[in-house]
Amino acid sequence: MAALFYREDMDEVRARLTSWWHGGDIGRPVMRILAPRERPVLDIPPRPRPPGWVTDYATSDFDYRVYLAEVACNQRWFLGEAVPYVSADLGPNCLALYLGCEGVEERDTVWFRPCITDKASARFDYDPGNFYWDFTRRLVREETRRGAGKYLVEFPDLIEGLDTLAAMRGTQRLLEDLMTDPEWVHHCMRLITDRYFRYYDMLYDAIRDEVGGSYFWIWAPGRMVKLQCDFAAMIGPEMFSEFMLPVLEEMTERVSYSLFHWDGPGALPHLDALLSLPRLGMIQWVPGSGNEPPDDPRWWPLYHRILEAGKRPFVHDCASEESLRAMKREFGTELNRFYIMMNVPDRATGERMLRVAECD
Repeated sequence: MAALFYREDMDEVRARLTSWWHGGDIGRPVMRILAPRERPVLDIPPRPRPPGWVTDYATSDFDYRVYLAEVACNQRWFLGEAVPYVSADLGPNCLALYLGCEGVEERDTVWFRPCITDKASARFDYDPGNFYWDFTRRLVREETRRGAGKYLVEFPDLIEGLDTLAAMRGTQRLLEDLMTDPEWVHHCMRLITDRYFRYYDMLYDAIRDEVGGSYFWIWAPGRMVKLQCDFAAMIGPEMFSEFMLPVLEEMTERVSYSLFHWDGPGALPHLDALLSLPRLGMIQWVPGSGNEPPDDPRWWPLYHRILEAGKRPFVHDCASEESLRAMKREFGTELNRFYIMMNVPDRATGERMLRVAECD
């Protein structure tokens, strides 16, 4: 193992995360704390945004995407188990891009134009010449080269299952397909999962670190995936169990570490199904716009259920020391099984949060 330029104690970080993933207790929750540096580490000359640049997912200027990677870690402290990383992402659901969707870049976001209008002609082939796949490979290669010994490269947000098919087919059409042609949907789920791992395997081989670890929101000491099904908010538990649960079960069995991005109140009815997955490791609850934040006591019963099922809760935004202390009182030593993200104003505050989180 080796240190990183932006995280000289990376060996210790890897050791703590490895122990935690395997059931060990590091004396506090795993914490990803980011704080701004007083001054940049390296003197990297600033570059103006290219003309027409609307989103940092953009594929319109390869060199500027590389520049964004170069400056990504330069003005941050990485505390607790935070890992310096850069992203080769092209937006949520890169797999749909690789399989034929077109990315539409708009101000601070990107969305994908559906590509399946005729089910009979739907294709899920691996296309080595696909523009978006070629861009991803080149970006991963360059970020890996420039980042050697400095930072890690995060998995692109591939996404899988019903969310990928919804991007390719269109949400309304897919809802109709579930009712009128369920066999076609099952067939698509099979092909999407197969293609997912073809791309995943190539990406993992390109970005894994010295110990075979990989990163997506958290570092794991091997093959890991971030899973999701935002489409689940539009279907009931029966359909979720029929169409998506088998996909998730297979995917969690094909890797060593996994987390599920559980998004919005509409997804609440599917918790029992998620908890039934024996190899799902962690669940990130995202309350959705307009609701209490993920560290609010309203959601604590969900975290208790996740813990009771042997999973690890992921709180992606703990806003304050008060919230952290309240969670510590509620969960006691069980808080050590949590993964908690915090953004703080300075390094001293971040180091205090680590002390607050420690077992008394």
